[in-house]
Amino acid sequence: MSNTNTLFSSLELGEIRLDHRVVMAPLTRLRADRDGDVPNALMRDYYAQRASAGGLIIGEATTVSVTGRGYLGAPGLYTDAQMAAWKPIVAAVHARGARIVAQLWHVGRTSHASLTGGAAPVTASVVPYEGVAFTADGWTPVSPARALATTEISAVVDDYASAARRALQAGFDGVEIHAANGYLLDQFLQDGSNRRTDRYGGSIENRARLLIEVVDAVRTIWGAGRVGVRLSPSSGFNGMSNSDSESDFRYVAQALSGRQLAYLHVVEPRVVGSEEIAAGLHAVAARDLRAHFGGPVIAAGGFDGTEAQAEITRGHVDAVAFGRHFIANPDLPSRLRTGLPLNPYDRATFYGGDARGYTDYPVWKAA
Repeated sequence: MSNTNTLFSSLELGEIRLDHRVVMAPLTRLRADRDGDVPNALMRDYYAQRASAGGLIIGEATTVSVTGRGYLGAPGLYTDAQMAAWKPIVAAVHARGARIVAQLWHVGRTSHASLTGGAAPVTASVVPYEGVAFTADGWTPVSPARALATTEISAVVDDYASAARRALQAGFDGVEIHAANGYLLDQFLQDGSNRRTDRYGGSIENRARLLIEVVDAVRTIWGAGRVGVRLSPSSGFNGMSNSDSESDFRYVAQALSGRQLAYLHVVEPRVVGSEEIAAGLHAVAARDLRAHFGGPVIAAGGFDGTEAQAEITRGHVDAVAFGRHFIANPDLPSRLRTGLPLNPYDRATFYGGDARGYTDYPVWKAA
């Protein structure tokens, strides 16, 4: 299937109208104030630089509770102080004519007790897992996790709802529920990490129950057309595995389809870990899931402008989220539109630090 849409044709993601389809992906940068996970002025400048008129920014992964923390310097939306600190960031993005949604996040087992107030990280089931969290001592092996009791799960749903309410108060245009990349909701979705025998384990209908409950709770606050979901089918990142990803994620897409979401955001298996790109793979996951999801689909996965345009022309996706290129090119949409060369990115400055590698990348200036 092909169409006449381009990267720079308009698009409606539910109630969020865009003038182009170059989306800024959610990017963990760990520049929030470490005392309280509070966003700051440096973050405001960073987002304002990358706000293009009529475009969409998906905010960085933002924790919904203290027990959901896994990366020191990641912002939160579980206190009123955090909510208030997001307001000038959202206002700066809006002043540039762009839209911004908050990505709601609980890391689950990918955490350390020094980040969770001394509590053991929580997960779907206790299975062997070797990961790292970002602590005051740098990248540190995770603490042993414990499985959530059935009676505790409603409190997790409430945490997402509370964060969604604060996102609304902060002025965001919507929220994205992070159910990808091996974090808590993904730990429930995939059977390599979910060995439960209660109503949240076993069949995919049960394993998807927590995600659906979170979606429904957040939709109650935001209404139709302003909630998105991010999935990562077939990803092994953060120790994930699943026995039948194709069928399971098709079920998830179908279950989400009737809930009037703004979009489905799909991380492609062409991404291996956080860096390597499997050459030759198109937007295979997004193309497959869009047949089971009755709404717009965004693909992410190391695409360049040419590949992104090709996937949109083929009708495989409706928009493409760019990550590393947006880090190094605050004016990425205009560079892609006019075919200008891109700044290279510096991986050494991706996580934590100061303005270097964060707000000091130059926009294009003609010689």
